Amino acid sequence: MSRRAFRLAAVWLAAVTGTACGQHTPPVPVGTAPALDVVWVASDMAVVSEMLRLAAVGPGDVLYDLGCGDGRIVVTAAQRHGVRGVGVDLDPARIREARANAERAGVGDRVRFIEGDLFATDLREATVVTLYLGQEVNLRVRPKLLREMRAGARIVSHDYDLGDWPPDDTAEVALANRVHRLYLWRVPNRTPL
Repeated sequence: MSRRAFRLAAVWLAAVTGTACGQHTPPVPVGTAPALDVVWVASDMAVVSEMLRLAAVGPGDVLYDLGCGDGRIVVTAAQRHGVRGVGVDLDPARIREARANAERAGVGDRVRFIEGDLFATDLREATVVTLYLGQEVNLRVRPKLLREMRAGARIVSHDYDLGDWPPDDTAEVALANRVHRLYLWRVPNRTPL
């Protein structure tokens, strides 16, 4: 049985039998798209290049892109900088596209893409995390980043900050349509107040 078929069977079984507290959960229709916190918008390649430069990625890094979309950040980091990479996205169509892009680029052996919830993804091996998630999601993921990433690891966000945690560096990429703001943080030895 495929993973997707297994998940659909599990959802159906939970719906039929009810949840742990006796609550009944309606079945999820087959083919229903997952509930996404953020609408995917592709980062321009000039922005991707600047994000990777700002994070100073290199061959020893393991880069995680949360909300990876078509995988362009992970694929570019592997192609140009020799990193290992992991992309995470809830949307199965984006994950299929990201995997195909990695194969076309010849980096399929250095990257992997996970169809899953970024809040459930283990980030302990990440030395760099990239984000283009929106302000609300950035603020929700911040405690996880600080809890799971080791001191010195880097976080780069496109357009959205991490609230009252001041960035270690910033950059701007001016494109025809607007200026894109990038933020860099290094995970401290202690959680900022």
